[in-house]
Amino acid sequence: MEDDAVRTGSGPLSDGGEAIAVTDETEEISPDEVCVLIPTLNEAATIADVIEGFAERGYTNVLVVDGDSTDDTREIARDHGAEVLVQSGDGKGQAVREALEYVTVPYVLMLDGDGTYDPADADRMLEPLSRGYEHVIGNRFADMDDDAMRALNGFGNRMINRAFGFVHGANYEDILSGYRAFTVDSFKRLSLDSDGFTIETELAVECVKHGVETTVVPVSYSARPDESETNLHPVKDGGTILLALYSLAKTNNPLFYFGSLGVAGILSGSLIAVYVLWEWVQYHQSHEVMALASAAAILLGVQLLMFGVLSDMLVTLHREQRRRLERIARDADDE
Repeated sequence: MEDDAVRTGSGPLSDGGEAIAVTDETEEISPDEVCVLIPTLNEAATIADVIEGFAERGYTNVLVVDGDSTDDTREIARDHGAEVLVQSGDGKGQAVREALEYVTVPYVLMLDGDGTYDPADADRMLEPLSRGYEHVIGNRFADMDDDAMRALNGFGNRMINRAFGFVHGANYEDILSGYRAFTVDSFKRLSLDSDGFTIETELAVECVKHGVETTVVPVSYSARPDESETNLHPVKDGGTILLALYSLAKTNNPLFYFGSLGVAGILSGSLIAVYVLWEWVQYHQSHEVMALASAAAILLGVQLLMFGVLSDMLVTLHREQRRRLERIARDADDE
């Protein structure tokens, strides 16, 4: 534990392999340097309290990007001093990407507008940015109300976090957290395509992929007010997130992605081969078509494995080259 912040994952490295940029020195971030970004969809019951909670702490630069709510979310947000942007597309991911085009300050504090996150955690979320971190994730499991998350949702969240750690090699503790703080510069380095609720997953993967210095801090997480309805569907959205985790491994961990496909091909081909051999030994029946399919599956699997190894080598070389270029750029700025 480091000032209530836990550093996880890896960030920009020098050629010597040592982490850079993060220091113990803190330079307090002014609320005027922070844009509080709140994606919303039918949050009329809670948005006023969220905005007021930040205003009481000096964070008056609030941008609400609304997904065309059918209730009074936009009107209430404007009445409480927030700037309101109606997104041109659909989904939380598209809303975040579009909103960042209007942000003119160096730091963003992003959270949902459903009242589950506490504005009192704002300073804790922003503090690591003052020490050189570029992305901060609020860990909901550190202080969660007993009724804030259903048992199925909690189980699914933990399984997704374990899958992320296994596939992408970083422990971010709560990659689905909607409470994030980050620098605008680091956000611009990320390649984000997600339109829906997989935006948090994509942010976590991109942080690993691009070497963005990321840390996790504990935050409180409350239950939704009774009058506020969730837009999440646990089974459907959980499956979509797992699929996104696997799909994003294509460019971040190609050895796992293509290797898993290769192993699946080899195993399936081998099973078919065993069946064909058993039929021939026991009943002297030949299955030429199945034998050809078995050989094709095994060959394809071997090729995918080899492609995964080569792709992993290319990704590693690309990351090393990127780190050299970043170091050259930093040296040039220092001069």
